[in-house]
Amino acid sequence: MSAASNPRVERVEAAGTTPATVGESPVWRAAEQALYWVDIPAQKIVRVRADTGERTDWQLPEKVACIAFDARGTVLAGCESGLFAVTLPEAQPGGAGAAEAMSVTGRKLAAPGFASSNMRFNDGRCDRQGRFWSGTMVQDMSLADPAGALYRYDTDGVLSAPVIDALIVQNGLAWSPDGTTMYLSDSHPTRRLIWAFDYDVASGEPRNRRVFADLHHYVGRPDGAAVDADGCYWICANDAGALLRFTPEGKLDRRIDVPAIKPAMCAFGGRDLDTLFVTSIRPGEGATEHDGHLFALRPGVTGLPEPEYAGTLHA
Repeated sequence: MSAASNPRVERVEAAGTTPATVGESPVWRAAEQALYWVDIPAQKIVRVRADTGERTDWQLPEKVACIAFDARGTVLAGCESGLFAVTLPEAQPGGAGAAEAMSVTGRKLAAPGFASSNMRFNDGRCDRQGRFWSGTMVQDMSLADPAGALYRYDTDGVLSAPVIDALIVQNGLAWSPDGTTMYLSDSHPTRRLIWAFDYDVASGEPRNRRVFADLHHYVGRPDGAAVDADGCYWICANDAGALLRFTPEGKLDRRIDVPAIKPAMCAFGGRDLDTLFVTSIRPGEGATEHDGHLFALRPGVTGLPEPEYAGTLHA
C-alpha cells in the first residue's frame, strides 16, 4: 500500500469534549474493535468502541501511565507504585460508565525499588513474545533526574532488575515486525534521543545499543511510538505538533503535522489496522482547542496487532 502524502487528521469526537491532561498509551483491542488509552493525572483508563462510539471511563486509585491486555481482557497497568492486574467491569444499563467513571482497583503484581522519591511508571507495552516492558521516571521533569530505568515483566510474573538505567523520561518502546530490534527513547529536553537495540527474542535481552535518531537534528521530543507493517518507526514529536516516521535504517521519510502541539503516543487500529490514533497532552499554559484530544488519520500504511501479555493475570 502506498503512503498517503497528506492524510487528513481528524479529531475523534466520540472520545468526548473534555480534553485529557496527559493522554497516553493508546491500545487497539481487536477482540472488541475498541481503542483504549489513559489520562495519567486523572487516573483513568478510557475506551471508545468503533462501532457505536460509546465511551467508558474507569477510575483507578493512583496514576496509570501505560496498559496492555492479556487474552482474557485483564489489564496489565503500569502505575505510580508498581504494576497491577486490573479487571474492567462493563457499565450496567442505567448505571455509571458512560456519564461518569467507574471506580476500579487492581492487584499489585510487582514493584521495583524506586531509585528516587516521587517516581512512577511511564511508557510501556509488550514485546512480540508477550513480555511486558515499562520504564520509570521522576515525575518532576524539571529536576532532569536520571533515576529512571527500564524493566521487563516476564510471562512467569517476574520483574527484572533494571535492564537499562540512567533514563530521565523513558519513552518510545517498540519492536520491529520480526521482534529482533527494540526501540527506546528518552524524551527529556536535554536528551531527545531514540536508541535501537538488537533484541534476543528467546531471552528478552536487548544488546548493542546505538543511537537510531537524534531529534536535536529534527523537531520535538521523542515521546510514544508505533511500528508499521513495513518496519518503519513512527514517533510522536512532542512540543512540535508532528508525527515523524523513520525507516529501519534511521532515515526520516515522512512528517505529518497534527493539531495538538504535544502529541504523546500513537497506535495503529481500526478493522484493517490502517488508522493511526494519536493521543495528546494539554499544556498548562497556552493550550489550544485541540490540545489534549484524540486524533485519527489514515497514513496509507497498515500497522501490526498489539501483542498481548502471554502470562497469566489474576486481578
